Amino acid sequence: MPPTPEQHPAPNPNSAPAPAPDPFTPPRPEQARAQRVHASLFRIAERHAVTDEQRRRQVHPTVLGPHEAVRLVSFLLSGAAQREDGEPEVDRADITAALSLVPLVRGEMDELETGLLQMARGRGMTWQDIAFGLGLGTPQAARQRYERLSDRTAVAEEGPE
Repeated sequence: MPPTPEQHPAPNPNSAPAPAPDPFTPPRPEQARAQRVHASLFRIAERHAVTDEQRRRQVHPTVLGPHEAVRLVSFLLSGAAQREDGEPEVDRADITAALSLVPLVRGEMDELETGLLQMARGRGMTWQDIAFGLGLGTPQAARQRYERLSDRTAVAEEGPE
């Protein structure tokens, strides 16, 4: 018996087919990035920070922060930290997870440095003093570094447009 019109309605000529999603571009990159950061922290924690002994390799044994996750994977890869019995070897996905966290860690470090520079200036330190502390050759280099960091952290706080 052939299908009735109710079973197979005619296509609406006014409606365009939905475009196929691009498999290489997430629909909301910032959301996908946040999910990847969370998944990266979780992956590294569940594979390399499970036991008390493994967590003692961290600065904060109860919480695996992004910088510690990157550091841990790097140390395990380099041999600076040793795997425990039963702990899996660092694999490509662990490395990818750590790499996914690097921009977040860099952003946190930029914010920390910017705040420290502002506090140093607020306590009366000269750009010469700051240049010495940063290992820079001139006060101008220190001031330019501060301005670059300040611009970069201001953009990060505002988010993408």
